[in-house]
Amino acid sequence: MTPAHPHNAPAILVVGPSWVGDMVMAHPLFQLLKIKYPTVPIDVLAPPWSQPLVERMPEIRQGIPMPLQHGQLGLGIRWHLGHGLQGRYHHAIVLPNAFKSALIPFFARIPRRTGFIGEARLGVLNDLRRCDPQKYPQTAQRFAALSLDGTESLPTPLPPPHLTHLPQRVCATFRGLGLRLDYPHNIALCPGAEFGPAKRWPIHHFQTLATLCAEAGYRVLALGSQKEYPLGEAIRSAAGPHGVNLAGATTLAEVVDLLSFVQGVVTNDSGLMHVAAALNRPVIAIFGSSDPHHTPPMSTQAHVLTRNLPCAPCFKRQCPLQPQAPCLEEITPQMVMDQLRSVLSP
Repeated sequence: MTPAHPHNAPAILVVGPSWVGDMVMAHPLFQLLKIKYPTVPIDVLAPPWSQPLVERMPEIRQGIPMPLQHGQLGLGIRWHLGHGLQGRYHHAIVLPNAFKSALIPFFARIPRRTGFIGEARLGVLNDLRRCDPQKYPQTAQRFAALSLDGTESLPTPLPPPHLTHLPQRVCATFRGLGLRLDYPHNIALCPGAEFGPAKRWPIHHFQTLATLCAEAGYRVLALGSQKEYPLGEAIRSAAGPHGVNLAGATTLAEVVDLLSFVQGVVTNDSGLMHVAAALNRPVIAIFGSSDPHHTPPMSTQAHVLTRNLPCAPCFKRQCPLQPQAPCLEEITPQMVMDQLRSVLSP
């Protein structure tokens, strides 16, 4: 059995994931580590874009930027970064399953290096765990399980992800984007999903929903990356003067500020779904090819819409049945609007 983590250890280093949603789902792990080792600092090695999330997780002392793109080996860069971290950590926890993700803790000579069995990581990790998908069906549970020693069990339920609200930044963000703060209801529509079309509610449904929201007097904010700019334009056009396309016009920090302010969020199974849920916003989460039991929005304010068709979840990027996936097409804008009204009603 691996010895328990001593309370006088220098610090814990967590090698974080590369995706927005996964970083949010790692927050229960950070919370459990802080409960278990309240005096031990926790640092997170992760891509620079994740800093707006890291700074809203009070359990984390600091984020250490990973100077490599997703999938890039950069062996020399990893060696230099690991060498510079030597002597600062007693324990490393590696969340990604890739071999290269475990190299920096190995180069840093961190005595205890914990992670799941992955791509031939014997040696670079010395505290290898087997992932039991039956026992831990959720991604957040699998991350959190790496905090356990021996016969410990995960608490039920897990502490949900929770991003700290920073009200002082919200006003500055709205002013910087030229947005008024006096709308009674602001609805964020998030039409993107990096994985592929089989996770994206059809844009014509988003357009119809935007029209319904505008008719109800709601301001519609389309959020997403530059890739989603055309989708945001379609939503803005459908909402008329009540619509604003912010896709590609904001940083992740600004998106977090916006989501912390809105009264409702309609989103695909995406990173922004997890961010909105962690901000405790009312979320309508639309699931198609993915599984709400595997990556659910972990909030009592979140409501999942899925058709539970026999072919779902298929986890495919493109629907193999037809251009418009029936698992998404059959979730109508009126169904979503009815759910929105229920969460917005006093």
